[in-house]
Amino acid sequence: MLLKDLLYKVSLEAVAGSTDQDIRSITFDSRRVEPGSLFIAIPGTQVDGHAFIPKAIESGASAILCETMPEVLQDGVTYIQTADAARAMGFAAANFHGQPSSKLQLVGVTGTNGKTTTVTLLFRLFRALGHRCGLISTVQNQIEDEVIPSTHTTPDSLSLNALLAQMVNRGCTHVFMEVSSHAVVQERIAGLQFAGGIFTNITHDHLDFHKTFDAYIKAKKGFFDQLPKQAFALVNVDDPRGRVMVQNTVARRETYSLETGASFRGRLLSDSIFGLEMEIDSQQVHFQLIGNFNAYNLLGVYGAACLLGEEPGEVLTQLSGLQPPPGRFEQVISPEHIVGIVDYAHTPDALKNVLETISELRQGNEQIITVVGCGGNRDATKRPEMAKIACQYADRVILTSDNPRNEDPLAILADMEKGIPAQTAAVVEILPDRHEAIRRAVLLAQSHDVILVAGKGHETYQEVKGVKNHFDDREELRLAFSGH
Repeated sequence: MLLKDLLYKVSLEAVAGSTDQDIRSITFDSRRVEPGSLFIAIPGTQVDGHAFIPKAIESGASAILCETMPEVLQDGVTYIQTADAARAMGFAAANFHGQPSSKLQLVGVTGTNGKTTTVTLLFRLFRALGHRCGLISTVQNQIEDEVIPSTHTTPDSLSLNALLAQMVNRGCTHVFMEVSSHAVVQERIAGLQFAGGIFTNITHDHLDFHKTFDAYIKAKKGFFDQLPKQAFALVNVDDPRGRVMVQNTVARRETYSLETGASFRGRLLSDSIFGLEMEIDSQQVHFQLIGNFNAYNLLGVYGAACLLGEEPGEVLTQLSGLQPPPGRFEQVISPEHIVGIVDYAHTPDALKNVLETISELRQGNEQIITVVGCGGNRDATKRPEMAKIACQYADRVILTSDNPRNEDPLAILADMEKGIPAQTAAVVEILPDRHEAIRRAVLLAQSHDVILVAGKGHETYQEVKGVKNHFDDREELRLAFSGH
């Protein structure tokens, strides 16, 4: 593609050299430069891409897109200066791949909790309705039946547009993707054309990155600020910040609620271990998912499907048969009828939601035993809060490791300990080894007790010092239940 075509809609400050040249590839990684590449120098929090411009040129880059022009410009190389290289990369990537998002019904889902469940249900629902679909989520990316491993909640803009182009080539008409707050701030979604956006809820998370809760809210809101006029912006108005999200959007504003008037109104009739009973659009429907939080997820999915033109009755029929995504309130039952629940809950609000649901489902004197940890190199402010919530709702609590990354697991657990109320200290154990913590929970449990193993959900690894070691909470529960 000609460089000048690649720069369509890119905000330019200066150009040195010819834009009438063919570009064979785009990259922001100097190690992936090949002859004829456009190298994009992005200032990062750890490394500044501008430092690698000489290496990129040495490897054959014929054009450089940067925020600061080098002092010495090399002959035969075109230099393009822009105010925001990450944003420019989004538009360039979209141009390079033929604007794939414009050929799809692309729906983004943002919020603290419920993103993965919502996009996964939308993906499964629209496939059941007869559409060819793509999925971009924390758990995995998927093109119809083909599963593609996921490394980020939202991929970088180059990977994202390449993936969307694959989906177009495979005949997909609809794509459902999680939009993380990081992705908005880092301009990973720049240049994409969304058919709609959904807001689930917002609670404290990622303050290690955003620093303040206000900045986190602003990041989420930034997604809706970018939606085009022809798109829909569907928000949960039972969340106090639902309406804030769409204050400045030009998209069509739509709402969903279980508590007040809204475009899509639902009512929770019953919640049991066997699923949810809800009334939506005057129809009573049974769903296989469990918990009040999933009632919101289902209602948001229903609303989005209707806004995308699907027939409401058929949407409810197909939704009623869908299973929850992996690691989201996933049950593992022992031969002695101990109920194990594996859930990705890794924020205070998500943990509270899951434990409240388990408490409401409890029919007698069953114990709730919670195994929970907090990840390393992440928001440390939520650590004592997570321990406090576990102690408020569970009869026994085991604090353990959860992806310590480059932190000392004992230091993380020390932070969590600060949240243990004095009156519950006697029912709390601290076992840094997650394998041993799960086994201890099983030893403490009796028939019909509930063991919640929270924090990792679908993940099949434990990350320690940069190494991802195989670890699956579901496997660990099954092995412990079988006595191995």
